[in-house]
Amino acid sequence: MNDVPDLVAEIEALEDKLALARASITKRFIGQERVVDLTLSALLCGGHALLIGLPGLGKTRLVETLSTVMGLDGNRIQFTPDLMPADILGSEVLETSSDGSRAFKFIEGPVFCQLLMADEINRASPRTQSALLQAMQEKQVTVAGENRTLAAPFHVLATQNPIEQEGTYPLPEAQLDRFLVQIDVLYPDRDTERDILLATTGATEEAAHEVFTAEELIAAQALLRRMPVGESVVEMILDLVRAFRPDEPEASDKVRENVAWGPGPRAAQALMLTVRARALIDGRLAPSVEDVLDMARPVLTHRMALNFAARARGMSLSDLIDETATGLMRAEAAA
Repeated sequence: MNDVPDLVAEIEALEDKLALARASITKRFIGQERVVDLTLSALLCGGHALLIGLPGLGKTRLVETLSTVMGLDGNRIQFTPDLMPADILGSEVLETSSDGSRAFKFIEGPVFCQLLMADEINRASPRTQSALLQAMQEKQVTVAGENRTLAAPFHVLATQNPIEQEGTYPLPEAQLDRFLVQIDVLYPDRDTERDILLATTGATEEAAHEVFTAEELIAAQALLRRMPVGESVVEMILDLVRAFRPDEPEASDKVRENVAWGPGPRAAQALMLTVRARALIDGRLAPSVEDVLDMARPVLTHRMALNFAARARGMSLSDLIDETATGLMRAEAAA
C-alpha cells in the first residue's frame, strides 16, 4: 500500500509531460487530435501503428514531429515494388583493410533506429514486407545467421493509401496483427483546414521541441504497465474480443453470419494496454469501461475480416464493431 502514493505521483507527473508533448505535436500537426492521441498511445504502449489515409493529410509530417518531440532517432523508408529485404535490414560487404586482409563487415540498414517510418508499406512485395515481421515482434533481426538487437525503444509507424491499390500487395494477417492500432487519418474539417493554410504557407512555421528522451519514454512504458485496471474493464475486454469470434458461444448471430475470422489474444493484450494509455492522455489514474469502447475500433478493425457475403452487401466492419461494443456496454449497465 505504501507504493500507491508514489505510483499516483509518477502517473500525474507523466500526465503533465504528455500534455506538453501533445501541445508541441499539435503545433505542427494541426487538428486531428484523435490521430495524435492514438499515435501517442501506440508509443506509450511500446507498439506499432498503421496510419491509413489519402496522400497530403500530414502522415509523414506527424511521424517526423513525433520523432522530435519524443526524442527518438528516426529513419524513413519509401516502400516501392523493387525494394529488397537488404534495403531495410542491411547487408554484409567484403571490406579490404590497409594491410590487404579482407573480411566481411555488416552495414546496418534503416531498421536500426528507434522510430521507423514505413511509407506506403503495401507497395513492397511480400518478401520485403516480411523483413519487418521479426523486427516488429522480437525487436531484433537475423542477418547472415546472426541475431542483431535493434535500438530501444523501437517503433514502426507505417502508412498506407486506402484508395490507390494498383501495383500494391495487401499486408498479410500475421503482419497486420503486429500493429497495435490502425489509425484512420481523415480529411480535416473546414476550420482546421483554414488553420493549416495559415500556419504552413507563411514565412515561418512552428517548430517542434523535444519533450521526452528515449530513456524517459521507456520509463513511461514501464509505468503504464503498472497502472491499475479494474475487474470490470478486464471483463469488458474479454467479452468484446470473444464476441467477434464466430465459433465462440459469446458471438451473436450477426457476427456468426458475417465475420470470417475474429481477433486473437493479441487483440485483448492490445486493448489492455491502450485503455491505460487513453486514461493517461486524458489525465486519469485508471482506465474505465468507456475506454474499452473508445479503443475497440482502432484495435480490432485490422484483426478481423468480414466474409464475402457481408462485403457484397456493403456491410461496414467499423459499424459492426461499434454496434457490438455498444450492445455489450448496455448489457453490462442493465446487469
